Amino acid sequence: MTAATMPSFRGVVFDFFGTLTDPDEEEYRRAVYDATAVALGVPPDEFWTKVTASFTERATGVFGGTRTTLQAIAGRCGAEPTEQQLDRAIQAHHEGARRLHTARPGAIDMVRELRARGFRLALLSDCSGELCELWPSTPFAEHFDATVFSWAEGYRKPDPRGFAKAARLLGLHPQDCWFVGDGGSGELTGALAAGMRPVLVTNAAHPRHALYRDNPDAFVPGDTVDEVIDLLDLLGEPAEAAQ
Repeated sequence: MTAATMPSFRGVVFDFFGTLTDPDEEEYRRAVYDATAVALGVPPDEFWTKVTASFTERATGVFGGTRTTLQAIAGRCGAEPTEQQLDRAIQAHHEGARRLHTARPGAIDMVRELRARGFRLALLSDCSGELCELWPSTPFAEHFDATVFSWAEGYRKPDPRGFAKAARLLGLHPQDCWFVGDGGSGELTGALAAGMRPVLVTNAAHPRHALYRDNPDAFVPGDTVDEVIDLLDLLGEPAEAAQ
């Protein structure tokens, strides 16, 4: 980990899954989809295959919200769930998603401290509809100034538009922002290309987490932390607070 801070940095843009959330909870993702499949009346193995293969479609809003998404994936499995089955499946899926949204140890205190120091915070996440639907009830929501969800935008990382929008919503230029992520979705390369300074959360203490990253980024930036709580030492104070 390096400790260099550039004087213009006033914003921090975070990835969500595996960065702010507990990486160990990712091992529960299969169980979430299995419970959803049972509620839909679809064989879990077939549902898992179809739902994982559809990530880009789900993450760019192709199917709509959770209800129409589950209906579409069930259809790809040859099933036509009833309205009652869909109701139960949405409930199961949201319950499972809440577990996957569990904050990693120290993450809430870390973002609270960054806000207290004067940093502006944004979230940039590749996600399907359930995160957008549940975001207001997460413990993170009150601490963020802006959110950019791939599901709502219709594109996903490393598309430069997402990084640019996150900075714009903070009232900043990309060059004023750190980007913090676990390296999924080619996000570190994307952040660098957009003009942000990327920080890799290595998750060194969570080696199995690497199995669940989509499109892992081969680029390793000069700034790395093993746990997000270490960002407090790396980022220091924002420029406007330090002057």
